[in-house]
Amino acid sequence: MSSPCIICVAITGSLPTKDNNPAVPITISEQIESTHAAFEAGATIAHCHVRDDAGKPTSDPERFAHLQEGLRTHCPGMIIQFSTGGRSGSGRERGGMLPLRPDMASLTVGSNNFPTRVYENSPDLVDWLASEMIAHNIKPEIEAFDLSHIVQATRLAADGRLKSPLYVQFVMGVKNAMPADERIFDFYIETLERLAPDATWCAAGIGAAQHMISEWAISKGGHTRTGLEDNVRLDRDTLAPSNAALVQRAADLCAKYERPVATWQQARDILGIPHA
Repeated sequence: MSSPCIICVAITGSLPTKDNNPAVPITISEQIESTHAAFEAGATIAHCHVRDDAGKPTSDPERFAHLQEGLRTHCPGMIIQFSTGGRSGSGRERGGMLPLRPDMASLTVGSNNFPTRVYENSPDLVDWLASEMIAHNIKPEIEAFDLSHIVQATRLAADGRLKSPLYVQFVMGVKNAMPADERIFDFYIETLERLAPDATWCAAGIGAAQHMISEWAISKGGHTRTGLEDNVRLDRDTLAPSNAALVQRAADLCAKYERPVATWQQARDILGIPHA
């Protein structure tokens, strides 16, 4: 049997609004309900952001705590991954929720361009976030927007600032960052396997690249991320009706390539995360 594929659902992110797609969950209760449906469809990691009362991104630990409590109640066993991304705060504010001890947290180990801004991740901030994840026994998901991020992650693991084995997510399709190019994708895999043979990898495609990147990842033996944070459409003319619909589309690709969708127990075993 082929290896199980972990599906991560990126529930809401920092940018999509109900104007973009009415299915985007904004409130904590909406996020819990949307994640529960995605969990039932096969997602075993929930990549989490929270919004304030105006629907704007925030790093408020209290809101993360409410979301985590709800997900643990309604999606038992699902891996909870908090975002430490730069749109929700500045500096160490971005890691203010880490003492809540989620199973995982995102970590970008270098800076890069976004469509209209620089996504800044200074070495000092990266070191602090990484140390907080070690202190609270949180497994990082390394978000690689650039080849240099893969190289830097392996350096951080080599000197003990990150625990091995690494879990690295290739993010492709962000304007002004790495394009969705299969030859580059293959070089990412080759580079990671050469520098960190024990690492596990996944991939996320942004916007129209989502489905294509998922297919590359699943067909090449990796794991994948989907969800309304990264893409609000099924195709050019059709809005995605839910996060669950996008998860189901990824699950259908798993069936196409004869890979079982990982259960939450299998996902935890693959990533070395204790069972809830």
